[in-house]
Amino acid sequence: MRALVTGATGFVGAAVARALLSAGWQVRVLVRSTSDRSNLQRLPVQIAVGDLQVAASLEPALAECGALFHVAADYRLGAPDPAQLYRTNVEGTRNLLTAARHAGVGKIVYTSSVATIGIPPDGSPGEENTPAALSSMIGHYKRSKYLAEQMVLEFTQQGLPVVIVNPSTPVGPGDVKPTPTGRLVLDAASGRMPAYVDTGLNIVHVDDVAAGHLLAYRHGRVGERYILGGEDMSLRQILALIARIVGRTPPRVRLPYAAVLPIAYLAEVYAKVSGHSGRVTLEGVRMSRKRMFFSSAKAARELGYRWRPPTEAFDDAVKWFRERGLLA
Repeated sequence: MRALVTGATGFVGAAVARALLSAGWQVRVLVRSTSDRSNLQRLPVQIAVGDLQVAASLEPALAECGALFHVAADYRLGAPDPAQLYRTNVEGTRNLLTAARHAGVGKIVYTSSVATIGIPPDGSPGEENTPAALSSMIGHYKRSKYLAEQMVLEFTQQGLPVVIVNPSTPVGPGDVKPTPTGRLVLDAASGRMPAYVDTGLNIVHVDDVAAGHLLAYRHGRVGERYILGGEDMSLRQILALIARIVGRTPPRVRLPYAAVLPIAYLAEVYAKVSGHSGRVTLEGVRMSRKRMFFSSAKAARELGYRWRPPTEAFDDAVKWFRERGLLA
């Protein structure tokens, strides 16, 4: 079986490509001409040069592919030009699914995000059926992913065979950019996070997310969503674990939300002037007001999905950053 994987030069997409190759698939990857291909080194994949925003480049890439794993996304918080997120995450997805329909692709796995899933007000973990609305999406990244997912569901209602997966917070090797989560890991490991806020994330190894994509292809029901997560952890627990791995003292100062918000506003002004977003973004600070905890029970029950302890995810991420000279 041949599959086209989008986003394979990135973090999750590369892990999906590796998982497919390990399972004996023939893998073709959609790559922009300007993309960093370091994550594809030594992988026996076929390269198809194209762009989600160039519709004419997509059908040739999908030729003779029985499956499509659409992993590509613009994952940035506080992007100076938010329109780019919508062009990639929404319009690019529309272009690709339209091309897949014309190409007669047998089954599609679309990588969404837990960003599109509601968080219960009582603090319990979010589930696939937890209500959410566009008005509750904080920031342009979440809004763009929410709109994209709603559009994907419309395609399924028109008969396109798409299964949706919603990864939580992947951590592990191959985070080349790095993503906002990878930047958090790198900063914590480097001792650049002397304090923390009272928030939380659901941590999962990126290779478990990749394995979940294959399970979704094999066992997922068309039109259904499946959270691919791991373990809920407070930010304090996350920073303490990373500190233990690298032999540092964990931060002990907890900053109140009201103290961080003015810093985020100043950072937002700087980003607009400079054209570059920094480590602190208004979008990220606003999101931190809630603990983003989620349950993967549905994926475990219907797909046979499993995840490893978060220690392994952070161990592998730190090792990868260190091997590339990003961590002294």
